[in-house]
Amino acid sequence: MKIICVGRNYPKHILELNNARSKDPFVFIKPDNAVLRNNEDFYYPDFSNEIHYEVELIIKFHKKGKNIDAKFAHKYYNQIGLGIDFTARDLQNQLKSKGLPWELAKGFDSSAVFGKWLDISSFNLRDLHFSLEKNGQEVQRGHTKDMIFGVDQLIAFVSQFFMIKIGDVLFTGTPSGVGPIEIGDQLTGYIEGEKNFNFKIK
Repeated sequence: MKIICVGRNYPKHILELNNARSKDPFVFIKPDNAVLRNNEDFYYPDFSNEIHYEVELIIKFHKKGKNIDAKFAHKYYNQIGLGIDFTARDLQNQLKSKGLPWELAKGFDSSAVFGKWLDISSFNLRDLHFSLEKNGQEVQRGHTKDMIFGVDQLIAFVSQFFMIKIGDVLFTGTPSGVGPIEIGDQLTGYIEGEKNFNFKIK
């Protein structure tokens, strides 16, 4: 299983991190050791002092494909969920300043949270709300209509470079409001008001 992640897919998030907007999706990969499932606790790593949450809509593929046309992309997934792309922001900034890759800041153990998988038939991906609460206070709210690149566009793009396999997961980008976590925090994610994950930082 591979985890394909999209960055800079919400305009306000691009602005809050002072990033450049590109004409194509910005893509990176997390390894399978990054997965954190079943509301397991997240243990704060000792190599960073600034881990940030980034809540995202995630897509699970159930069909193998390559060079997928956007108009057929919906045939390759049937489940969605909510995830968190944990980022070691201090380490990421150090790496970016040296022109180095980000893997250490993005692909570390337990950095890709998977919430509960839901049947896609219950949702409209072009009009879907999701949110993240930290200690009971909302810190992020996203709406898929605000995506620069929609889900099917993203699949068409990434499948040019990566063979999509059954069980692969796509992180579709985070809205604005990203911020730091601390030991003791409780993170709760919602899709259309329904709780999708709930776990603790230790």
